[in-house]
Amino acid sequence: MQYNRSSTLFVGVDVHKDTHTAVGVSPFGEKLFELTVGNYEKDFKVLVDRAQTVAHSSGLSPYFGLEDCQGFGERLAQFLAHDGQLVVHVPAIMVDRDRKRMIHPEKNDSLDAKGVAQVMIQRIDTLPSYIVSKESELAKNIRELSQDREYLVKERIRVKNQLHGVLHRIFNTEYTKLFKDPFSLKALKHWKSARPKSVNPFLLRTMKRKVKRLLDIREEISELEEELKNLIAESGHTLQTASGCGTVLAGELIGEIGDIARFKNPAQLAKYAGCAPREHSSGKTVRWRKTRAGNRRLNRAFHRMALSQISRMGNVKAREYFKKKVSEGKSKSQALVCLRRHMVTLVWNLMKHKDAYRFPQEI
Repeated sequence: MQYNRSSTLFVGVDVHKDTHTAVGVSPFGEKLFELTVGNYEKDFKVLVDRAQTVAHSSGLSPYFGLEDCQGFGERLAQFLAHDGQLVVHVPAIMVDRDRKRMIHPEKNDSLDAKGVAQVMIQRIDTLPSYIVSKESELAKNIRELSQDREYLVKERIRVKNQLHGVLHRIFNTEYTKLFKDPFSLKALKHWKSARPKSVNPFLLRTMKRKVKRLLDIREEISELEEELKNLIAESGHTLQTASGCGTVLAGELIGEIGDIARFKNPAQLAKYAGCAPREHSSGKTVRWRKTRAGNRRLNRAFHRMALSQISRMGNVKAREYFKKKVSEGKSKSQALVCLRRHMVTLVWNLMKHKDAYRFPQEI
């Protein structure tokens, strides 16, 4: 998107479930207007009209930025995009960092909205634009399915740990000898129909309740994975053709990246994912360090993909590249970081061109 910073009205919006607070700031940081609206289309029109009126009287053009953490601003962002307005997403952590640097770090909706606008003034070139497309909508659906599955997996772990204790109280250590995996489908069906003698009825009911929940979670996860597989196929992406990148991992990558058009090159995607090293140089000493910034869920997905590439069932060329970096003097952890950065480039190309996966002969 093309714009002139010196002639832009930066409109920061602090998004909530029922209301949105907007503050318009000039390129020099001067507050020009403040408005709180509801979460309805008629309210969105009021916001746009106010912003355009103030922008016109000041000889500026409006540019909207949303601090949206939980998806409450999706309707507003879609309305603005369909209306032809320029819209970017502003990470809440950027606003929070600037607030903490203040002498009196106070917080309210008005200050948060102004903070969003100030972040836009300083870092507008690095903020991801909001894009309305079929690919972005599919990516949102894939992300929701992926997150739902992740929540169920965490719940399954908690229920398993609880069932471990109950089984030990009922059967002592003997239950570990009956099945290699006490939580396999065969084992769960056995626990569900088990009628041990001289057992506290309360413990028996507790065991059956935990087993029933595990069976339900197992079925729900299977349904989510099937729907996830269908959505990925509908999107046309080919990430699942990569070594060690199945439906679940591909869903995480596509869901967190969204529309690949947001990133002009692999370097932008690497920075967004926190896979780009941060320079820490001084004088003649040039250093590069890992960073904890960026989308950590996406960073984790790239890390898992890199690990799968060097596994026994992974990719020969990837293992050779990893060993090459180790032979150059890098630690295994540093070599894995290099490989992870290369995974970013591969994923960007796969999503951009939707080609089948192929690890290059030379890197």
